[in-house]
Amino acid sequence: MTKKKSSKKVIKKSSPKASTKRSSKKQPATMEDLLKQTKYQLRGWKRGDVVEGIVVEKTKGAVYLDIGGKSEGMIIDREMKAAKDFIKELAAGDKVEAIITQPENDKGQTLLSLKKAAADYLWNQFEEKLKTGESVRVLGKEVNRGGLVVEAKSLQGFIPASQFGSQWVDKIERLIGRQVEAKPIEVNREKNRLIFSEREVSEAALLKAQEEALKKVKVDDTFQGEIAGAMPFGFFVKIEADEVELEGLVHISEISWQRVEDPKEFYKVGDKVKIKVLAKDKTTGKLNLSIKQLKPDPWQKIEKKYPVDTKVKGEVVRLAPFGAFVDLEEGIEGLIHISKIPAEKSLKEGDKVECYIESIDQEGRRMSLGLVLKEKPVGYK
Repeated sequence: MTKKKSSKKVIKKSSPKASTKRSSKKQPATMEDLLKQTKYQLRGWKRGDVVEGIVVEKTKGAVYLDIGGKSEGMIIDREMKAAKDFIKELAAGDKVEAIITQPENDKGQTLLSLKKAAADYLWNQFEEKLKTGESVRVLGKEVNRGGLVVEAKSLQGFIPASQFGSQWVDKIERLIGRQVEAKPIEVNREKNRLIFSEREVSEAALLKAQEEALKKVKVDDTFQGEIAGAMPFGFFVKIEADEVELEGLVHISEISWQRVEDPKEFYKVGDKVKIKVLAKDKTTGKLNLSIKQLKPDPWQKIEKKYPVDTKVKGEVVRLAPFGAFVDLEEGIEGLIHISKIPAEKSLKEGDKVECYIESIDQEGRRMSLGLVLKEKPVGYK
């Protein structure tokens, strides 16, 4: 019996080598081959690197940024809280600068921080509020000798004691942990200075009235004032102008023509004094005042009153390595140089001495004295 031939066609499979020959490109065998073929570069981040990213997605617990890495960067946990105000303003597609906090965690994710971008955003906000005069709410954190340290939307700020209204005088510590309405009065991101005024909110009407009254005050005007405060550097004095109370400073150098070591030795709080306006600061609304300028300058006609060789009596008020200072009258001191004091002569503060005028330097406000001695050493005048 004859076998019939099979009608099935035999299909010959091509070998892998033949298939490779027909393909114009090699299939990448490793990740390195793939990156070479696609020309895509993986970036090797390190902690602290600043990167630019594009917001891909924003959820309640995270923000995802495309930073050109093998995976998206993430802002999570405390970094979300630290930049919450800034993140509220972000939308998909926004470009932001971020800082690498962890190049790769155990899940292969890159973790980021937006603190710098958030800080820049806040500084810009405060700079704008400074221009517009808009107030903000800040949180009292701690009191120091100068005023109240505050938290201003994650930035640290400060309200000086002088920038509180009368209701908070001597009560600043009660504002710790409380919200305070205040206006920024100095914003300097380079020096990290953020200064606020509570008074410009609580006493806005009074400050406006004082501003108008200050315009009417002129340099060289005189007023009857009252000592409102005594400090090592001078007195704060209250005056009334145009039925509005203004405050000014009498610097220690403007209290008296004589040397002033302690202002409290001259006046006390509540004393009435006559003052002269030296200058006015339109920025702070304060006046620079003087008490001594309303009295004659004793050095003006010094050479007529104390001609050279005139004998005078005075009191030793200060001792220095180079000699002794003698007080002749209010505002007039002379120096007995140590070379003019005999070795056997001992001087101390409070001693009454008889001297003669050796020389006067009116411009430099200096006077040289010599001691009048009963028995003069050889060579002594």
